Amino acid sequence: MTEEPLATWEHEAEEHAEEHAEEHRGRAGEEEPHPRRWRILTVSLVIGFMALLDVTIVNVAIPSIQSGLHTSAATVQWVVSGYALAFGLTLVTGGRLGDAYGRRTMMLIGLAGFIAASAGVGLAPSAVWVVVGRLVQGASAGLLTPQNSGIIQQLFRGRERAKAFGLFGLVVSISSATGPVLGGLVIAVFGEEHGWRYIFLVNVPIGLAAMVAVARMVPQRPRDQRETGTHLDLLGAALLGGAVLCILLPTVAAEGGDRLPLLLLLGAVPLGWAFVRRELGLVRRGGAPLLDIGLLRRTPGYANGVAVGALYFTGFTGFFLVLSVYYQEELGLTALEAGLLMCPFAVGSAITAPLSGRVVSDLHRKVTVLALAVMMSGVLLVALVVPAVPSDLLWLAAVPVTFVAGLGGGGVVSPNMTLSLEDVPPRMGGAAGGALQTGQRIGAAIGAALAMTVYQLTLAGHGGGAGLRAALLTGLVLLTASLAMAVRALRAA
Repeated sequence: MTEEPLATWEHEAEEHAEEHAEEHRGRAGEEEPHPRRWRILTVSLVIGFMALLDVTIVNVAIPSIQSGLHTSAATVQWVVSGYALAFGLTLVTGGRLGDAYGRRTMMLIGLAGFIAASAGVGLAPSAVWVVVGRLVQGASAGLLTPQNSGIIQQLFRGRERAKAFGLFGLVVSISSATGPVLGGLVIAVFGEEHGWRYIFLVNVPIGLAAMVAVARMVPQRPRDQRETGTHLDLLGAALLGGAVLCILLPTVAAEGGDRLPLLLLLGAVPLGWAFVRRELGLVRRGGAPLLDIGLLRRTPGYANGVAVGALYFTGFTGFFLVLSVYYQEELGLTALEAGLLMCPFAVGSAITAPLSGRVVSDLHRKVTVLALAVMMSGVLLVALVVPAVPSDLLWLAAVPVTFVAGLGGGGVVSPNMTLSLEDVPPRMGGAAGGALQTGQRIGAAIGAALAMTVYQLTLAGHGGGAGLRAALLTGLVLLTASLAMAVRALRAA
């Protein structure tokens, strides 16, 4: 036996021993759970809602920002895209930093950056400063969001963990669906000229209150659990960031009609390969990887969950985008009216997200499969019904079918996260959760670009109704792929 295989075997033995120790600590934690765990989760979910809300809330403000700052549509597009880009780039690194240095520390740092950036955007004198502020805001959100899954992994066990993930799934679904409504409402209250600024400025008092709550309630990591001497894998972070950038940047640029960055897609594969080799090498040498790639091999549920989540968000994200565009541009509705028409999705999600968290421990992947089937039925009904009904019957027809889609959508995210992370050691909970959400962000960016491309191409030749139907049916194809992965996991269980 050579020295290298022997060293590898010894490292894996030590790794498995460590994981068993962590599992023992987890069982002990069930006997004496943190007394303030639900309060801590509430604070964490409020922060997560604020970060995820800013992905969609700004969509309805684009016309106001463009007219208020007298800038081009291409520049303003980066107000939306810049946030999504920076968000996706920092998720895994943010999760790993939380694993190493504690959730409390990273939440305070992320909140400080998010508050400062929100104030900067709200008071920005030009479009350039708005874009810069959104980039910082997105990067700060990327530090904050993985701490949600990390806190759940750290403080909850068993059925309580599933319930906690159910609430997190509720936040994800509702933040996406209510963003356009809240954005339209703020602009309606404060006016077209300056209303968009208050969309960002409202984050300041909420963020400050959240900082106080985090400082008072979220516990510091015990000294005996801190990773002393840990050095962030900067090279790994750079390689992963480069790979994600090569995917996200061309995608978000394509939404604005710029095709040249598509050449960057060629760099995603070699950078991704280099990242995998780097992380495997670190694990072999006993170092601290940014993300333990071995999780994909040792925990099949995690690998499948990443695929299900990425495909779901690829097919799901375009739903809100094309509906919002269709309602406003084709039917002449206001931003607020368009947002209200999508509220039934949030109502449906609010019903099923917590419920799915309660039953996932018993039904496992059956929950995800059933939820995806219901979601797809709702999307199909929207595609068939909404373009076909006369405008005076729109509300009567759109509300129930959108509600059905929401009932299904609420049962996808939280069970998938619960099942994906249930066998992940708490020491890697943040990074693993960040990687899971990175897949979702990449899927969301690709899905949005694909949906709008299909909508616009079909619109040019066949009208808005046909464009809406084609975009939603394209999303259904991708949701079918997500369903196939969930069924595969169900059969393998």
